[in-house]
Amino acid sequence: MKLLLIDDSPTDLRLLVDMLRGRHMRVSVALDGDKGYQLAALHRPELILLDVRMPGMDGFATCRRLKANPATQRIPVIFLTAANDLDERLEGFSLGAVDYIGKPFSEEEVLARVGVHLNSIPMALPSAAEEASATSRDEVLARAAQKILGDRIADPPSLQELAELLGTNRSQISKSFLASCHQPVFGWLREERLRQAYSRVCRGDTSILLIAEHLGYSSAANFTKAFRERFGLSPRDLREDMRARRHLSGTSPEPRQA
Repeated sequence: MKLLLIDDSPTDLRLLVDMLRGRHMRVSVALDGDKGYQLAALHRPELILLDVRMPGMDGFATCRRLKANPATQRIPVIFLTAANDLDERLEGFSLGAVDYIGKPFSEEEVLARVGVHLNSIPMALPSAAEEASATSRDEVLARAAQKILGDRIADPPSLQELAELLGTNRSQISKSFLASCHQPVFGWLREERLRQAYSRVCRGDTSILLIAEHLGYSSAANFTKAFRERFGLSPRDLREDMRARRHLSGTSPEPRQA
């Protein structure tokens, strides 16, 4: 079994290596999140033990990148932490971690938790399509940023906060979006809001005001203005158009292409 340990503490790494190699596991180590992410993409370990609090690219930022890369997104991640903070643990689970191990380490706990996840979580290899799609750092950063923006679509982070969440800088985030999406970060967010708006208006009866609030528009009027500029109809007119078409055809037509 191949394990990857990512921790900025050489002392903690030595303890973990001694524990795990004593059980005949192959162990790779990295002292920072960026190198750890690169080793994960290169070696495809069966399990990653990842420290939460590291300078630069911390454990949460590293996990976001791992889960945004199709080649590494299925590798189970166990966070290592000296904190006993519930919010921190919940944050880790929301990012896709399977477990936590507390510091200072207990050898029995480390071996038990590692053993459980190695034995009970099958490692599904990425498909050929997933392998082919994981082609660049820019794509991974853009995917990870899109996930954050999608989860917080009504109240998105600033470019600076987005960069901090991914362990990079504003310039790199902007470059990655332009390279992968051919548009700026908040240009992509505007289009994503409108894409979701179009689908919700066409496929449901949710009020226009609630759709606007859900997608982060400051008012129904601002939402209607942006929608009309993008699609040529107001949300209300588009919905009426869809209802008329359904009535005439007796079916549920697909929304026309915008």
